[in-house]
Amino acid sequence: MPKIYDNIENHLSQGLTETLVLSKRGDFCVGYFNLRGWHEIADKIDTLSGMPVNENGEQLHRYCRLLVGMQKLPSELLKESFIHDESYLIDNAEVVKLRKKLAYEFKEQLTIGTPSERDEIYLRKLSKQLKENKVVVKLHLKHPLHAKLYIAYSDDKRVPIVGFLGSSNLTLAGLAKQGELNIDVMDQDAATKLSKWFDDRWNDRWCIDITKDLIQIIDEIWAADRLVEPYHIYLKIAYHLSREARAGISEYKLPRVFQQKAVLVAAHHLHKRGGVMIGDVVGLGKTITATALAKIFEEDFFLETLILCPKNIVEMWEDYVHKYKLHAKVLSQSMVQSLLPNLRRYRLVIIDESHTCGMTREAVTVQ
Repeated sequence: MPKIYDNIENHLSQGLTETLVLSKRGDFCVGYFNLRGWHEIADKIDTLSGMPVNENGEQLHRYCRLLVGMQKLPSELLKESFIHDESYLIDNAEVVKLRKKLAYEFKEQLTIGTPSERDEIYLRKLSKQLKENKVVVKLHLKHPLHAKLYIAYSDDKRVPIVGFLGSSNLTLAGLAKQGELNIDVMDQDAATKLSKWFDDRWNDRWCIDITKDLIQIIDEIWAADRLVEPYHIYLKIAYHLSREARAGISEYKLPRVFQQKAVLVAAHHLHKRGGVMIGDVVGLGKTITATALAKIFEEDFFLETLILCPKNIVEMWEDYVHKYKLHAKVLSQSMVQSLLPNLRRYRLVIIDESHTCGMTREAVTVQ
């Protein structure tokens, strides 16, 4: 009788690791592969001794083959069903496009959440296993492949092949969390057929090797096993700041009275992060920049502004409010404690801190 793995009473991660300890190699087919989920089985891959195979006349040792089906969202599949009929055939151009898309998706995985020490350790381990050909990864492109299959091979003469078949992808959730359903396949006739099914797809013309792509992705991110020179970090920061600057310039439109590119960049930061600081020496237009920001967010998002400033420049700010027809209230910082609790809420706040140091500055926040 097959054993059920629903990650409640029996966890697939435990059944798989216990089987791999007694095995020499493995074949995995999944619809989705999370690079960070590799830690669930990474150590067991290192225990595989490999089995000799003959490919193209060369004697090789095979350890672990991973076939990724590139699972798509239901909405994407529905769109494709209207675009392509059953006679549609993939071509080389489409392969290149899908390969680039997959590389982007793997990179996006690694930008989510705060990296942990464990993430770093096991991503480096995966990179090492890929470089040593202990793990080979292919992408199945002929058609969307949703199958989840894990096969382990050993020298056991009674049960040389053990399969696990069900719903679990190669992710932490798939191997250890609830909501999955899998069974082991011990019957050797069925296991042999599953092995042949895997080989047929692995050897398909449109099944492409992406091992080197994954190595490059891992070696270019925070998990890379190398020191990054400060100059390269500086270039990376400059690149992303320039991208945000260009995004701000194209994203917002200034009222005719304002022509400063800096306003557009600051508007982008304010909208994206909820706050921005404008700092420079006297006379370079920080007040007019903050006023422009208030005007943009008033016109685009219908926000009113609260301006907090030193008492000696309250009159100046009131003149700006009148001149540029801002929906704003000016309040001196000396009156904040007594008056602020009784005011209604303002979502846009300008804090003029020109009294704090020789370099004047304005802080603008969206609440």
